[in-house]
Amino acid sequence: GLVIDGRTLNIILQGGLEKTFLALTQHCRSVLCCRCTPLQKSMVVKLVRRELKVMTLSIGDGANDVSMIQAADVGIGISGQEGMQAMMASDFAISRFKHLKKLLLVHGHWCYARLAKMVIYFFYKNVSYVNLLFWYQFFCGFSGATMIDYWQMIFFNLLFTSMPPIIFGILDRHVSAETLLGLPELYKNGQ
Repeated sequence: GLVIDGRTLNIILQGGLEKTFLALTQHCRSVLCCRCTPLQKSMVVKLVRRELKVMTLSIGDGANDVSMIQAADVGIGISGQEGMQAMMASDFAISRFKHLKKLLLVHGHWCYARLAKMVIYFFYKNVSYVNLLFWYQFFCGFSGATMIDYWQMIFFNLLFTSMPPIIFGILDRHVSAETLLGLPELYKNGQ
């Protein structure tokens, strides 16, 4: 692991040592930046996003973490003693640090699985609808006649576009939460 303080981080960011710093951090399992200013926190996140071209996640519990949360791809705000600013600026809000494990491993895995199924479903729905219109044009001699009434098309899209995502969002849990928490490596399979 690597622990770096704000003064050292300031020397790295001001002195053009960003690439050396990133090369060092890639050999560590964890990197902890302590006693940093809000600007330094956001600069580290931007540096990692820009140079390593990876998705970043920032977690904060106070007003000093807002710029870091906003600089990341995904921001998680934790309600803390410092107020609600971090929660207001974040993509996800949780009440305690202990809920972070369940948010990432359980809900993150379920989200991957649901999105994958829904993308396939929407392709299938649209391909079947467009094929129907395509073959109808052969039947009517490419006259441009409409096969489906306007209201029928609205109800088709309403029924087949809104109901399945709602049902999948509520009911689809192909692996239980206990299993996902017990086997964290299942999260990587979802990716």
